[in-house]
Amino acid sequence: MAPDPNSSGGTSSGSRNEANVKVPAKDPKKKDDKKDEDLSDEDLALKQQLELYVERVQDADPGLQKVALESMSSSSASPRIELSGEGELFSSGEIHSGRVQEIRTSTSSMTSVPKPLKFLRPHYGTLKAYYETMADSDLKFSFIRNLAGEIAQEYAKRQSEEGPIEDLMELVQQIVAFHMKHNAEPEAVDLLMEVEDLDLLVEHVDRTNFKRTCLYLTSSARYLPGPDDMLVLDIAYMIYMKFEEFTNALQIALFLDNVQQYIRQVFATCEDLQQKKQFCYILARHDGRIKDGVVVVVGVAFVLDEETAKDDDDREVLQDIINNAKLSEGYLNLARDIEVMEAKTPEDIYKAHLLDGRASAGASVDSARQNLAATFVNAFVNAGFGQDKLMTVPSDSSSGGASGNWLFKNKEHGKTSAAASLGMILLWDVDSGLAQIDKYFHSNDNHVIAGALLGVGIVNCSIKNDCDPALALLSDYVDKEDPSIRIGAIMGLGITYAGTGNEQLRYKLSSILNDAKAPPDVIAFTAISLGLIFVGSCNEEVAQAIIFALMDRNESELGEPLTRLLPLSLGLLYLGKQDSVEATAEVSKTFHEKIRKHTDMVLLSCAYAGTGNVLKVQHLLTQCSEHLDKSETHQGPAVLGIAMVAMAEELGLEMAIRSLEHLLQYGEQNIRRAVPLALGLLCISNPKVNVMDTLSRLSHDTDSEVAMAAVISLGLIGAGTNNARIAGMLRNLSSYYYKDASLLFCVRIAQGLVHLGKGLLTLNPYHSERFLLSPTALAGIITMLHACLDLKAIILGKYHYVLYFLVLAMQPRMLMTVDENLKPLSVPVRVGQAVDVVGQAGRPKTITGFQTHSTPVLLAAGDRAELATEKYIPLSPILEGFVILKENPDFREDN
Repeated sequence: MAPDPNSSGGTSSGSRNEANVKVPAKDPKKKDDKKDEDLSDEDLALKQQLELYVERVQDADPGLQKVALESMSSSSASPRIELSGEGELFSSGEIHSGRVQEIRTSTSSMTSVPKPLKFLRPHYGTLKAYYETMADSDLKFSFIRNLAGEIAQEYAKRQSEEGPIEDLMELVQQIVAFHMKHNAEPEAVDLLMEVEDLDLLVEHVDRTNFKRTCLYLTSSARYLPGPDDMLVLDIAYMIYMKFEEFTNALQIALFLDNVQQYIRQVFATCEDLQQKKQFCYILARHDGRIKDGVVVVVGVAFVLDEETAKDDDDREVLQDIINNAKLSEGYLNLARDIEVMEAKTPEDIYKAHLLDGRASAGASVDSARQNLAATFVNAFVNAGFGQDKLMTVPSDSSSGGASGNWLFKNKEHGKTSAAASLGMILLWDVDSGLAQIDKYFHSNDNHVIAGALLGVGIVNCSIKNDCDPALALLSDYVDKEDPSIRIGAIMGLGITYAGTGNEQLRYKLSSILNDAKAPPDVIAFTAISLGLIFVGSCNEEVAQAIIFALMDRNESELGEPLTRLLPLSLGLLYLGKQDSVEATAEVSKTFHEKIRKHTDMVLLSCAYAGTGNVLKVQHLLTQCSEHLDKSETHQGPAVLGIAMVAMAEELGLEMAIRSLEHLLQYGEQNIRRAVPLALGLLCISNPKVNVMDTLSRLSHDTDSEVAMAAVISLGLIGAGTNNARIAGMLRNLSSYYYKDASLLFCVRIAQGLVHLGKGLLTLNPYHSERFLLSPTALAGIITMLHACLDLKAIILGKYHYVLYFLVLAMQPRMLMTVDENLKPLSVPVRVGQAVDVVGQAGRPKTITGFQTHSTPVLLAAGDRAELATEKYIPLSPILEGFVILKENPDFREDN
């Protein structure tokens, strides 16, 4: 039981000596005695009670101290801070909340001194002196925290009244210093945010607390409205630069999209060449490219000059890393280490022998549609391995090679996807890839040539080569007469140069958009390629060309499914750029009513993709709540928009999944068809059980388009995971739909996606522990999803090669450690589920349920790795992708 502060009985140390009581003796003058006699019974009781509290607060027993303080604050009123007159009492920040609360309850008029304050005034010196001798305790912290809350409210009040705030800011200085010294960084940050003076933080951080402070800043930025979120990240960047944590600073610079100033500054300030190599690995993962010493990160360029790298040889090494020249080599090293180099056939994926008789009998029928499905499965499963059993097997002198045989088991446009699949199998291996694809350029079949052109684009995806082979090969075919050849070349250019902002291609492709004789499908793919090349660049010339192309379409063309890719290409230009889209959104209001709302939804969802903006999610949900007639197409993009905006952080993601469940129950058919695709985007390469169950249910829906979308989405959420549960579901679906060619085709595509790269690849556009979003990866995924909004016309029609846009998001889900010469170095690492340690003091464990492996290792969604040895120091705080290790000079081998 808590001791009673009102009792005059013993303390924890038995009876108390009078000498220990530090209440000042009353003035012996009779005048003052008379004053006491003048007090009413109520005031006298209050005075005596406060004196008793003052005595108890100085007790040796902390329990009694606390109860005394709580008794003082038992009758708190609305928070209000006084800093004038007697309010000097508060200004030093060295009194406890109890007295403040007791004083606040006073009912005196504004002109007179509150009675509790009057009675406590004589004891102020005593209490202050005792406070100085107190050890750090909860009582001190609770007071400071309490005071910080009151200051925030007082600051807001004075701002509205335009009153002076200098005295408040003095207090803030002291409180922030106190918090930073006592591991309470989040409280310091919160207070500075409230008083709008976050810059103050930089001078208060030190080597012991800057990492915790920056972790809190970067985590809270996701939940702040603009422009506060950018301001917070700016401060984090400054702190990281102050303590020379350049890798963290670079990641924040990439998040802020501040290439010219911050990224240049990081390269210029850091003098360690190895560290710069690590920067280049991060830039390469975030779609960085380099040509003639000019680095381009998502369309913005800066020069690798002597300031960033003094030696020519050093610059060449950095250039190779940014251009992903060693990506294929690292990926194949991983495959050899995990022993998955052997090529797989589509039959190895289907595992028809595990099913009953009817499905396996249906699978053996040699139809063009099933061969096309097998082409995609083969391409997805063997992506990047350079060998398979359909397209790359050694040729026979008599038959002209198995590759030729398989190619001609596909009909017409099917040959385009078959030839292009060779590009996927040889992904990232430019030299070998171009040599093997070359033979198709001599074919007499236009579809095969179109596939070869697309294959060249796929091989070069994410890779930049000095001699620019893709541009040289594909440019000549862009203006050919045959539409399929033109589409192959245009799509190949879009995939290879995504995110580079290549001006040469702007001129070349814009002229096609202005060509009145160009077929609608060529126009659509040209617009998408321009959108990908200039993704997130807000390029006005490209926007104008696409707007004119949209305005030139007649009413019947606007109803075509492919024409709906034009608004998407416009949206890609503003991907993640928020308010920058407003001018274009105004122009879109002048479009034909058939496409107006559709364009509006696409622009909004692209501009706020990955921002987590709650207001935009609500707006998109409102659009989905309307019950409209089936000819309206804008609700599909609105549903996808919810997923695009909400995918930024886990909390918003879970809320979006729940909202989409409601749309399934109450939405119209065109909304229900988009919901599975939105779920697929939210959990891409991250098979959450609840989403898996929802999609499994929808895969048996009475509406075949809902079922097909659900099946494709099962493939997306399991992409590259080899998830056994999804693989089993899809096997059962292949048996269930063995008579429905269209649904069976979708099941096969999904099976290929689940086993993407034999489980070594991911489609997740987020990297660096879900902090950075790759714009080109997201652009590739949403292009494919928008095509899936009309599965029957596009994917199941003759434009199935739209599926190859997913290559933009394909990345190895690996941790590959290399030494200072960039040679693979195998070290033990712990891999486990990431734990959120934001706001926790000390050095808490960042992973749980870990296992120890030797690198290279695979990382699943939500996994985090940490080194299990002190022999090496990683040059990146986040162990993902390629990480350079340097030897720890302080390491001593244990005997």
